[in-house]
Amino acid sequence: MRFIKAGLVVASMFTLAACEGNNIFGGGNGAGGSGQTPGAIEESSLEYFATEIGDRVLFAVNEATLSDASKAILDAQVAWLNIYPERTVTIEGHADEQGTREYNVALSARRATAVQNYMISQGLLASRLDIEAYGKERPLEICSAESCWSKNRRAVTVVAGGLGGV
Repeated sequence: MRFIKAGLVVASMFTLAACEGNNIFGGGNGAGGSGQTPGAIEESSLEYFATEIGDRVLFAVNEATLSDASKAILDAQVAWLNIYPERTVTIEGHADEQGTREYNVALSARRATAVQNYMISQGLLASRLDIEAYGKERPLEICSAESCWSKNRRAVTVVAGGLGGV
């Protein structure tokens, strides 16, 4: 019985190490000899785009003007999209819950258009970019406070192609 418990403990360690990508023997790089850093995200993946580059920009109340911080994110998005010219995107415009549905749909359309126009001005082909205006219909955060509203005033660049890499 004692050997069975010890065997289960050892098997569990190997299983956990495999799941986490760790090399419990200390040699190699922990990525199966691929030369990739453990836990690294493939640069061509949509996960990389969303987490490392950033897939959204935020706006001030009742604004559709891009801030310098937003332009920096969009510049990085454009650079990534230039590396992967087969990728197309939909730019989703969003608004917070303040105001009427009609006003927020129009505002979110202006936000998505501002992003689209900026990307085109940076060299992306218009044929690769679509826009969608959601108004206040798809909030990230739900509460009647600025802490939520500020996250909902956004434009999100959604890259076509699902969750996998190229």
